[in-house]
Amino acid sequence: MQSGEIDLAAAIAAMLEVGVFTVLARPYHTTRGSKMTSLVELIHRLHDGVFGMIERLTDGWFLGLFSRLVFAATLYVYYLNSAKTKIGDGPLGVFEVRDGAYIQIAGKAFEAAGYHVSALPLPVHILVYAGTYGEIILPVLFILGLFARVGAVGMIVFIIVQTHVDGTEHGVDLGTLFNGRPGDILDQRLFWCLPLVYVAIRGPGMVSLDSFLSRWWQGRAAGQPPA
Repeated sequence: MQSGEIDLAAAIAAMLEVGVFTVLARPYHTTRGSKMTSLVELIHRLHDGVFGMIERLTDGWFLGLFSRLVFAATLYVYYLNSAKTKIGDGPLGVFEVRDGAYIQIAGKAFEAAGYHVSALPLPVHILVYAGTYGEIILPVLFILGLFARVGAVGMIVFIIVQTHVDGTEHGVDLGTLFNGRPGDILDQRLFWCLPLVYVAIRGPGMVSLDSFLSRWWQGRAAGQPPA
């Protein structure tokens, strides 16, 4: 080790032996700078060492898993309950799209058609069915990490359309950004998109069905079970 450099391992060992405050208060002699410079260098090395270790320990699995757990804990039940208002009752009710779905998703078009589903044009039916079943399927894919990027992108699109419908069809005050009111709809929907954007870009991580199936497929191709 050259003069003026501080050995990070030795510094951490000293911290464990005598305590962090004792180490930070200990003068480190150097031929290139003052004791203050040595202290700053020590703090910088400790910062990089500690957070570098955390980054290495969590790399590849934590943020993808955490993003999906946050979505599951905060939004899954919300979307599940919302989907239940659009479909029929019972196990087979999932195959029945109620009028409530048309009212919620395409209320103005449904009203203009005299509340007759048969009088609606095909694009409205596609929109309603896509919104209803997307609300059921996409959150599950995202949370399980199965085709997670597809689920994430689909949910981002869903939230954008949902927000547009809330403002145009239901007259909801969406609020504005940068106004100091984080409870506004637009602010909340941006927060909703944050874990989705992460998974869409970086993937769901190793703790996911996507990762397991990928390892299984690679192991199958190599004639070995997944790790």
